[in-house]
Amino acid sequence: MPYDHPVSTADFDQLYDQRVRMATFEWLASQRNIHGDVLPRRPLLEKGFEFAGRRIHLVGHQGIFKPRTMAVPLSITTTPTGPYNDAFGPGHFLRYRYRGTDPDHLDNVGLRKAMYHNLPLVYFHGLLPGRYCAVWPVYVVGDAPEMLTFSIEVDAEKLGPVSTSMRVWEGAEVRRETSLRREYVTVETRRRLHQQAFRERVLKAYRRQCALCRLRHEELLDAAHIIPDAEPEGEPEVRNGLALCRLHHAAFDRFFLGVRPDYTIRVRPAILAEEDGPTLRHAIQGLHGRRIALPRRRADYPSASSLSLRYDRFLEKAAAL
Repeated sequence: MPYDHPVSTADFDQLYDQRVRMATFEWLASQRNIHGDVLPRRPLLEKGFEFAGRRIHLVGHQGIFKPRTMAVPLSITTTPTGPYNDAFGPGHFLRYRYRGTDPDHLDNVGLRKAMYHNLPLVYFHGLLPGRYCAVWPVYVVGDAPEMLTFSIEVDAEKLGPVSTSMRVWEGAEVRRETSLRREYVTVETRRRLHQQAFRERVLKAYRRQCALCRLRHEELLDAAHIIPDAEPEGEPEVRNGLALCRLHHAAFDRFFLGVRPDYTIRVRPAILAEEDGPTLRHAIQGLHGRRIALPRRRADYPSASSLSLRYDRFLEKAAAL
């Protein structure tokens, strides 16, 4: 049932609020261009940025965060080791837990204000301790006090903030289109966050280096599935992953090379027989017979059964060519 406590608007400066939110989105986009999709909490997100002579911090000790200069929260955060079970529910919503169990806690009231004013927030999704994906704009679209949760939807980044006045004139068809768009974007965001979480766990296990060539430039590293994620056995678990640079990820996916269950690299005979430039000779052919770099923890070693299944496919491909 909806929460019917009155929402005060006396302390809300809509123009200033929208300016800060727009500046936040622009700053996050610039940082993502620098750091990639995964942003460090310290010092980047905790320090924030300067706006109109004031420091705008983006995260705090609690999940629902409001900078001192604002009247309504700017961001919500989930952490991989936090006390709340925030998750995408059966539908396409993110179920975001209340702060505590009191609906009238200031943080909960703040999110209710964001819902009332149709204000966009940033959602920081914790992948590993200290590493977050930033998603914006997200909107509070539902309040379920009996479950101590808010419902959150994601919208397209290019749309930016939507003013409160839009609620007055938008028609039923516009609201329906908005709902359908947000449902689609939220589902796509959920998929992207799961992929990023898989990548972060795999790269951490392999000490952020390619398992084949030891390249350490994280911008050029992927988390490759041993068994593709579209298959039933393709679980997004570290043991079904290999940290590979972009070149060796493509070579692995296209069966230029395979990895045996004993972690030995084998290059397809037809590729071994080719004569080409130094890239083929050193980056592909030179790997034949070498062992991959393994994670520190044995529990993170690639699954022998997954490698065996994948290697059988490699042999079938090699025999067919």
